[in-house]
Amino acid sequence: MGTVKSYETKTKGRLYEVWYTKPDGSRGHDRGFKLKRDAEAHLATVEVSKLKGSYVDRADARATIAQLGAEWIARHKTKVTPSSHHSVESAWRVHVLPEWGGYAVGAVTKRQVEAWLTRLGETRSHTTVARARDLLAGIFDDAIEDNRVTKNPSRGITIKKKPIPDEVFLTHAQVEELAGAARESSVVRFLAYTGLRWGEATALRVRNIDLVRRRVNIREAVAEVNYRQILGSVKSHERRTVAYPDFLDTEVAAACKNKAPDDLVWTADDGTFLRPGHAYNGWFARAVKRCMDVDPHFRRITPHDLRHTAASLAISAGANVKVVQRMLGHKSAKVTLDTYAALFPDDLDNVTDALSRQRAEQL
Repeated sequence: MGTVKSYETKTKGRLYEVWYTKPDGSRGHDRGFKLKRDAEAHLATVEVSKLKGSYVDRADARATIAQLGAEWIARHKTKVTPSSHHSVESAWRVHVLPEWGGYAVGAVTKRQVEAWLTRLGETRSHTTVARARDLLAGIFDDAIEDNRVTKNPSRGITIKKKPIPDEVFLTHAQVEELAGAARESSVVRFLAYTGLRWGEATALRVRNIDLVRRRVNIREAVAEVNYRQILGSVKSHERRTVAYPDFLDTEVAAACKNKAPDDLVWTADDGTFLRPGHAYNGWFARAVKRCMDVDPHFRRITPHDLRHTAASLAISAGANVKVVQRMLGHKSAKVTLDTYAALFPDDLDNVTDALSRQRAEQL
């Protein structure tokens, strides 16, 4: 059990201090209490927190967000892809550090974090706000593990929902229109029928493709960070094997022909990773514009929309949600349903029809 003692100061007169034994066996010392009962109440709180295993050293709680955040960012870098780290590091440098860097980790309240996220959401996208919130929450998760705080003020805070984008889904005929207008026609068809991300497709090497079984093993991806292309591994749930249809046999085989196993399947003219070009006048954008000039129903799309097209065409061909999830590398079927729920057939009539048949058979 600890003790409460009084001491004299020149400016404030008599004050009280608390001495106690910390969980690690060292002596704890908190002082500056004006009233003895306040010191005794603090001592009682310390003893209860020790019994509950939630003791927090005041000195540890004074560590700043700037200090802990820098350590968290350094550890985070080793766990994610270069592009993911770039996004998180940017959120830290632009949003979190300027707002919270000078705060002690034990001095931040949930209400303060909520107010900050609300202000941030007035000028920034949902993705930016969510990234800043999750970054701050990660720092506090570590602080809890290190017994600097007992609660995470960034957890449990909801932010304005991200608006569902108006996805563009091409038909088979439109895919062929685009491929015919594009310089890299085989890449267009491959993306539209496999659902790979641009960075996954352009990182493919000959050894990643099984021409006999029509299988593609996705293990790496190219990310563009500050206009530099960086090759890295994909997330664990995105490492997958995807099949491609037989009508792509000729083009895929041609792309792999006379190449060594470690050679890239598709490359730019200079042998580097293939790019789609400028968003407005690159080879992909020019192909889209040519299609729009000819076909009034053809909408402006990006390379990523070919991934949505692949999902749409697979669903219309009868693929279930688990197949589409594996094809796209989504973490869960929920992510797939949240994105493409409207494309899956409505099974309500199937259920009522089955109930009617079953009832007729049994009565």
